Amino acid sequence: MILLVVNSCKKEVKIPELFTTELSAVNETSAICGGFISAVDDKKADITDRGVCWSTNPNPSIADNKTSDGSGSGSYTSLMTGLTAHTTYYVRAYATNSAGTSYGNIVAFSTMKPVIDYDGNVYNTIQIGTQVWMIENLNVTHYRDGSMIPVVTNTIDWSNLTSDACCNYNDDLSTSDIYGKQYNWYAVNDSRMIAPMGWHVASYYEWETLVIYLGGVSLAGGKLKEAGVAHWLTPNTGATNETGFTALPAGARNDSGVFIYLTTNAGWWTSTELMTNYAGIFGIAYNQSNATGT
Repeated sequence: MILLVVNSCKKEVKIPELFTTELSAVNETSAICGGFISAVDDKKADITDRGVCWSTNPNPSIADNKTSDGSGSGSYTSLMTGLTAHTTYYVRAYATNSAGTSYGNIVAFSTMKPVIDYDGNVYNTIQIGTQVWMIENLNVTHYRDGSMIPVVTNTIDWSNLTSDACCNYNDDLSTSDIYGKQYNWYAVNDSRMIAPMGWHVASYYEWETLVIYLGGVSLAGGKLKEAGVAHWLTPNTGATNETGFTALPAGARNDSGVFIYLTTNAGWWTSTELMTNYAGIFGIAYNQSNATGT
């Protein structure tokens, strides 16, 4: 009797190769990360699960917190939620196939610490590139040293001001809960400091740095605006809020004391004085994706 042996042609399956991508939109309780998985070849089985895993311990695994972001090779983005403010985390991408789970490089990051002003208002923050920005508009009625910022309601009084002042849009206190308060240049430029401790009013150069990081004037506005039309007038062109900045159309009060542009425009003072008692402004509009400075 002759025994015949058939050579096996079964190929060894390898675990995926991948790396962890750069973090973005880091705030107090969430952050965006992701991974890139090399294309599957004849020795790698199809990816059945992928995402990122994270922990406060330096060696996170899928036994810790994780996302599940579909299947297949290539790049993907993951949103981590439920984080604790002012905490250091470690994150890495993972991918699973029939051979097992493999991991990308470990990246450390820290969630933001909330900002509290003199009045006790709490502001969330977001990291965009190398900069950290407050998400909500300022809503304080005191300077850093506790001095009051005068609230001026009368239109003529506002137009004649030569000193610091603030107000609520349309003199309606409820608008400040959403959009923050309106301030004149005297308040912004006051030596008692309108910004909370450890913070400052952004300069024109710092706004330009943000715009460049986001791809230039024609794209930055859309990436900064809150998406949808809950607050912005339709069509809210190009709005994705992919930065998490969540810019709202707070409008303005002009030099004549008239309230303008609520739901259509967002504008921010800069700390850069362009002429006597006037500074540069950056703005975004409902009908374009631009972010422009004047």
